[in-house]
Amino acid sequence: MTRLTLLFFTLLFLAFFPALGVQGAIPLQPWFDTALPGAIIRLPPGTYQGPAVISKPLTLEGEGKVIIDAGGQGTVLTVKADNVTLRGLTLRGSGDSHDKIDGGLMAEGNNLLIENNVIEDVLFGISLHRTNDSVVRNNRIRSRGVDSADRGDGMRLWYSMHNRIEGNDIAHMRDITVSNSPRNRFIGNTVRDSRRGLNFLFSGRTLVEHNRFENNSTGIIALNSDGLIIRRNRITHAMDASGAGIALKEISAALVVGNEIVHCAHGIMADSSTNPIDRIVFINNLIAHNITGIYFYGVKGSHIAIGNTFRSNLWTVSIVGDGDPLNDVWQGNYWDTYEGFDRNHDGIGDLPHEVYAYADRIWIENPAAKFFRNSPVLELLDFLERLAPFSTPNLLLRDTEPRMTPLPSSITQSW
Repeated sequence: MTRLTLLFFTLLFLAFFPALGVQGAIPLQPWFDTALPGAIIRLPPGTYQGPAVISKPLTLEGEGKVIIDAGGQGTVLTVKADNVTLRGLTLRGSGDSHDKIDGGLMAEGNNLLIENNVIEDVLFGISLHRTNDSVVRNNRIRSRGVDSADRGDGMRLWYSMHNRIEGNDIAHMRDITVSNSPRNRFIGNTVRDSRRGLNFLFSGRTLVEHNRFENNSTGIIALNSDGLIIRRNRITHAMDASGAGIALKEISAALVVGNEIVHCAHGIMADSSTNPIDRIVFINNLIAHNITGIYFYGVKGSHIAIGNTFRSNLWTVSIVGDGDPLNDVWQGNYWDTYEGFDRNHDGIGDLPHEVYAYADRIWIENPAAKFFRNSPVLELLDFLERLAPFSTPNLLLRDTEPRMTPLPSSITQSW
């Protein structure tokens, strides 16, 4: 059936069955129902009525001039087929049900291409359910002007693998939630003014690279997601009281390399594993202007920190837990609080850099006392402890080869 014939039947349908949703919107579902599998549908400019369902391989193109509006009912567009392409569309006006995951797009197919779309005034943005080997790129996604906890996820992956999420602009949403979805790639996205930039649950073996996370409660948080690679991201202004730039929990293997983590409540948070072969590795990250640069908790050990730059953090490192602090490896990091010399000019401090907990132990061991940090009394107590300790301070870390100058930031070179 030709495009002209399709348009004729659509206009005939409108003449006898006026649109029930958005005033003046053109019914969209007949275009899908009458198209042959593999067809390319280039919709004429205008506003079309959702919700609609694609149940066969199709290419749908809007060239930036097509709006699909669900009129506040359900999900604007649902894909239940493989090999579907959606390009240049504006999807808006979803329903408000969190239980039904009302949103802009619900995709349940493989080998999908979703690019250059605008998704706005929806509850959830894009949901991939059991979707594999697909590409979601260069989309603009926005929710509604409500509290962040009442919004839907900007993007949601559930039991979906081998997908590439690239170059998307996501803001004013709740989270990006990746659940039971290993082996995906998140590259070059911007996520801002939301709750959690990326929230991984049982979703390891995933690459997170070259993204920007700005003004979110937390940048990246991962639970039970082994094998993450987090590199060359910029994470800024995660200043929620319990927030962090990167938070890792119950993870036995992760590589965090070349990131800039600036102005967060905690730069990096991570617990520790009791398994001696487990390792979380931090290499060449800039950790600056945070309240706490790094916060490790649990049994001491299983962390390796090499070549990182610590600058202007209120507290550089806090480590809470039992065990030997020397089970963690610190080597070749730059510390702006290092007080040693480099007499042989090899770029490495002559003495190890050691961090001890003095009066810090009060709030490290009693979290409720954090409220009084920086108060005159605690500042005086900390000064007296360092001047003439009346109890043995706790060794938190020892960097055997502290650098006198920071390593060049790999993210600065690549952006």
